[in-house]
Amino acid sequence: MSRAVSEEELQRAAECIRAGKLVAFPTETVYGLGANALDAAAVQQIFRVKGRPSTSPLIVHVASPEAARELAAEWPPEADALCARFWPGPLTLVVAKKPVLPEVVTAGLGTVGLRMPAHPVALELLRRAGLPVAAPSANRFGGISPTTAAHVRASLGDAAAVLLDAGPAALGIESAVLSLAGGRAVLLRPGMIGQPEIEALIGPVGRAGEAAGAHPSPGMHRRHYSPATRLVLVEPGAALPAGSGALLWITRPLGASKEVRMPDNPADYAAALYSVLHALDAEGWDWIAAERPPESPAWAALLDRLLRASGQG
Repeated sequence: MSRAVSEEELQRAAECIRAGKLVAFPTETVYGLGANALDAAAVQQIFRVKGRPSTSPLIVHVASPEAARELAAEWPPEADALCARFWPGPLTLVVAKKPVLPEVVTAGLGTVGLRMPAHPVALELLRRAGLPVAAPSANRFGGISPTTAAHVRASLGDAAAVLLDAGPAALGIESAVLSLAGGRAVLLRPGMIGQPEIEALIGPVGRAGEAAGAHPSPGMHRRHYSPATRLVLVEPGAALPAGSGALLWITRPLGASKEVRMPDNPADYAAALYSVLHALDAEGWDWIAAERPPESPAWAALLDRLLRASGQG
C-alpha cells in the first residue's frame, strides 16, 4: 500500500541533497540512496555507506530529458526517441558525459547512466532539489535491493539524513541499462522494458560481455542482489538441495520445507521477488531455491537477477 509523503518531508529531503547529505527515496523500481551528483564529497558518502567498490558507477537521476542533455557530451537521436517513448520510466541511458560530473560518479569512465524515474516522490524531490541526484539502491552493496523503507532501515540503519517512505516500489527490480555511447546500442543490464521493445524503436541492440576494470553499468558483478542465505536455481521438477529450505515456484511445488507460489507473469513476479527474498532471508533456512524462469525475452531481467543472486551471473 502506498503512503503519502508530506510537503515538509519532501522539502527537508531537497534541502539535505543541496547540503551534501544522503537521502533515501522511492522510485518505481527500488528505493535509492541519493546524493548531489555534482558534489564529489557527497557522492563518496554513498560508496562508503554501501561498501560499494569504486569500479561500479552510479546512475544519475534527472527531472527531465532536458536535464539529462545538460549532463551529456553527446546526445544521439536514438536517445530522444527512447526518452519520448520510455521516460519517465525504468530505462537508464548511458551516454558520453560532460566534465561537470565528478569521476567518482562514473567510476572514472567517460560515460554516465541517466534516468528520469516515474515515481512522483522521486520526481518531486529532483524538482525541489534542482540538482541531478546520483543514486544506487539503498542497501549494502551486493545484497537484495530494497523495495520498502523497512528494507532500507534494516540494511543501512540511519545512514541517510532523510528516508522518504512512500510504501512498496511498484515495479520491484532495477531499470534496464542501455548504452548509446560509441555509436552502438548495447544492453548492459536487462530490465522490465525488454530488448524487443527497445529494438522496435531504434533497431538492433547488442548484449554486453564481461567487463574488465570499471563496469559500464551497475549490476554487472557476477554475484549481486543476493540474500545472505545461499540461493540456488533449480529446473522445474529437479531435486532440491539437502537440508531445510524454501522454494519459490511457478509451475509446481517440489516438497521444500516452505514453498512460495510466485506469479506466473513477469510483471507480478518482479513486483514480488525482492520482498519475498527479504522475508525468507530472515527465516534462517539452509538455502533458498528458485525455480528457473522461462528462457524468453519477457523473463530475461528476472533470470538475470536470479542468476546473479545465486552467483552465476
